[in-house]
Amino acid sequence: MERVLLVLGVLAVAVVVGLVWRSRNGRFTPVPPSVLAAAAPAGEAEPSAAGAARRGAAETDGARDDRLTTAEVGAPLGAVATFVQLSSEVCTPCRRTHAVLTAVADEHEGVSHVDLDVAQHLDLVRRFGVMRTPTVLLLDASGVVVGRMSGATDRRQALAALDSCRHGVAPR
Repeated sequence: MERVLLVLGVLAVAVVVGLVWRSRNGRFTPVPPSVLAAAAPAGEAEPSAAGAARRGAAETDGARDDRLTTAEVGAPLGAVATFVQLSSEVCTPCRRTHAVLTAVADEHEGVSHVDLDVAQHLDLVRRFGVMRTPTVLLLDASGVVVGRMSGATDRRQALAALDSCRHGVAPR
């Protein structure tokens, strides 16, 4: 009888862990407003491309933890938002996430999607604490990370992430 209860207990724990895992898969987690405010230059309510230009050489010495540049991403940033997808070669959900984010970027003006291989960008993996693939970082127009998604992402989740951007994103 004890073994039956033990097996039932293990099954119950496995079900709960599976449901929690599934509920967190692809969920968008915004960066707290206090962190975004700290990323903004003095006198600005939020980070901007103009503020980044004013800071200029002051930040070229070392990369900021909350901002990605065109050089780090290897492609131009979107005028409104950029999805930076960190994927691996053997990741099955990465392929589906890539297709979803590419379609969303194609449908929305000023939104771009960049797919980076984690094996070739270990500095970004360490910097952003990537523990699984795909991990998607959502950047604003100035390259500030405003949120992230981890795990397989569907269209609904990607659109919700874009809606959380401060300026909103209109379809083309």
